Amino acid sequence: MSNLIYERVHHNLKRLNLGTIEAILDNYLELAVKNEQPVLEILDHLLEQECQVKDARALAIRLRLAGFPVQKSLESFDFAFQPSLDATVIRDLATLKFIHNAENVVFLGPPGVGKTHLAIGLGMSAVKEGFRVYFTNAATLIERLTRANRERTLEDKIRGISRYNLLIIDEIGYLPFSIEGAHCFFQLISRRYERASTIFTSNKSFGNWGEIFSDHVVAAAILDRILHHCTTVNVKGDSYRLKERRSQGLIPRSLQ
Repeated sequence: MSNLIYERVHHNLKRLNLGTIEAILDNYLELAVKNEQPVLEILDHLLEQECQVKDARALAIRLRLAGFPVQKSLESFDFAFQPSLDATVIRDLATLKFIHNAENVVFLGPPGVGKTHLAIGLGMSAVKEGFRVYFTNAATLIERLTRANRERTLEDKIRGISRYNLLIIDEIGYLPFSIEGAHCFFQLISRRYERASTIFTSNKSFGNWGEIFSDHVVAAAILDRILHHCTTVNVKGDSYRLKERRSQGLIPRSLQ
């Protein structure tokens, strides 16, 4: 191979942003020639290495943009500790058909039973399958929507959030929303209705959502859109955090 061709190959690999092939080309070609590998086999290996690196980089970016507070998988969820939970329902959700169908998921239950773990687990699975995912706390989301409304940028904010294939809204019900916040939230849910999927976690039953949103009419309208195409999962049982504290002897027997 002439120096001119050698330099042109490396130059074009850089131009095409094929950095992995450019980095491994020399050493791999030397080994391939010694082993008398077919040209197509050489090309296949180089392209596969490039794709693996690009896929890994894209996954890392999607995970960073998703904003998960922690990374948890469905495989690490302890179904034995929550026997009331139907594992077949979770396995069906794990196929991610609900995202393809623009359906919603709601996890209901008291604090500490694993609602957020399940939501993040589904989100992680979605990210690995190439979906755009965004995780947010409900109170934080309402604060940002309200601020955008006052700054007259609510439409831009909702449009940006609506680009995600899966939105995860955690901890609905821990703090009440203002009427302004509830109306902003309604606009977001209406925009995503039958277009994209949303996962909600809440410690309140649907009957109490009117109190959360400070407006029973708005709450009913929001629930109507959420529940039209939705899987609701009730998670009952003990708190994982209390379980860990008991095992560490941090909770007095009188309180157990």
